[in-house]
Amino acid sequence: MIRVLLVDDEWLVRAGLATMLSGTPDIDIVGEAADGSAVPDAVARTRPDVVLMDIRMPHVDGVTATAAMRGAPDAPSVIVLTTFDTDDLILGALRAGASGFLLKDTPPQQIHEAIQKVVAGEPMLSASVTRRLINRALEGTGTQRDRARDQLDALTPSELRVAGAIGTGASNADIARDLHMSVATVKTYTSRILTKLDLTNRVQIALLVHDAR
Repeated sequence: MIRVLLVDDEWLVRAGLATMLSGTPDIDIVGEAADGSAVPDAVARTRPDVVLMDIRMPHVDGVTATAAMRGAPDAPSVIVLTTFDTDDLILGALRAGASGFLLKDTPPQQIHEAIQKVVAGEPMLSASVTRRLINRALEGTGTQRDRARDQLDALTPSELRVAGAIGTGASNADIARDLHMSVATVKTYTSRILTKLDLTNRVQIALLVHDAR
């Protein structure tokens, strides 16, 4: 069972998500929270695998709540929820450690699939969405670029090739095919990259690769 925590300041949204997801055989809704300020206690109490996090809340928003969880041991994956895919907080949430985002009117099956992909370590954002988000990050400074390049210098040539492929939004299967590796090897390299660079997911790898260009 995949343990899911719902975080949204509107109880109707939480109720709708709970109703949609409770009918799936592999998801267990373990708790709810009405604001980002309640997330640390809720996570400690319910120990979710995935947090569905509203990006805009009145006291502590989803970006701040996601960043606060990042340093915790065994932190859950985060998928942020937004009303518009042009929300300027999305990129901040991804940089803070969110694995991706979903619109609040996303069909239940797609929400279910996104949760499954995050738990499996696969990209939940399509390659086209990843490229679009990266293009929105073009305002990076020279200092940001230098810092990103310094971080990537810690990687081996093979790890750099995998990181570059992740930067395109490619799946593990696509990377394995293009780099002539097994999927298991791609997953191993991805885990090493995350550890070396102190990152939490492949979206952060993609953004770092872009920052270094």
